[in-house]
Amino acid sequence: MWQSRRWSVVFCIGLLSAGAAHAQDFPSKPIRIVTSAAGGGNDIIGRIVAQGISGPLGVAAIVDNRTGMVSIESTVKAQPDGYTLLFQSNITWLSPFMQQVNFDPVRDLAPITLAATAPSLLIVHPSLPVKSVKDLIALAKARPGDLNYATAGAGGALHLAAELFKAMAHVNILAVMYRGSGPAMNSLFSGEVQVMFQTASAAVPHLKSGRFRALAVTSLQPSVVVPGLPTIAASGVPGYESVTLYSFFAPAKTPAEVINRLNREIVRFIQTPATKERLLTVAVESVGSSPEQLAATIKSDMATTGKVIKDAGIRAE
Repeated sequence: MWQSRRWSVVFCIGLLSAGAAHAQDFPSKPIRIVTSAAGGGNDIIGRIVAQGISGPLGVAAIVDNRTGMVSIESTVKAQPDGYTLLFQSNITWLSPFMQQVNFDPVRDLAPITLAATAPSLLIVHPSLPVKSVKDLIALAKARPGDLNYATAGAGGALHLAAELFKAMAHVNILAVMYRGSGPAMNSLFSGEVQVMFQTASAAVPHLKSGRFRALAVTSLQPSVVVPGLPTIAASGVPGYESVTLYSFFAPAKTPAEVINRLNREIVRFIQTPATKERLLTVAVESVGSSPEQLAATIKSDMATTGKVIKDAGIRAE
């Protein structure tokens, strides 16, 4: 019996040593970064980071575009060796609140870093007699259910931003669904709807057009993407925050040494002045967090936005 236990201990130590040696050799082949469809924010930012970390890591980082939940599901099924990563937004941990999925974001994914954030803007048609968030809230309370907002599909980031605003400001503004951000914004331009939450990247080019009035930005702190624009949190809805969180993950059980190496290289690249400037051109702010900070952010967002999704009965299309 003693001999059997002795060899079991030796065997376990051998496995641990082999795992440590493998982590020390990482990486020794190309890294695949799985993200959503080509052309979107995930794809654009993912490719920028992939190019930036390939040199320091000594191997190619290749972007692999997948649609819908496939990007997440394929990552959680991959070997936890650091050679398959996920680059996704808040949908990674919010999707289980809105639809049936084949993964648990907390159990099946290991956070690496919050790479960047992108705010949205609260905008209104110029005919609406409001000049601030407080004005909008007062008008909405005086005319409950009379105002409406445009959004591109149920369960999307902009839909959730609007529903969070409604819940925290205690107002009733009706949602009007459109197929795509373009048609939704055109409906605001034409005056079919009065209110909209729109991504900064889509709204900023039209800021000086006079076709809408920007009231506030959705980030908790003022954003360099839209200098001078107040936050919703500082304009009558304390604590309000709704931004897109672009984050890197690995499959659960990926060795800590591998996670730390990836974190170190991604954060180093993300925080260079050149990268910050490049991301600002697409209305995105560099962050670069620790794995623990990303995990805490996810926990907080699941609690706040998850409650809004449940209370509003939101289901993804």
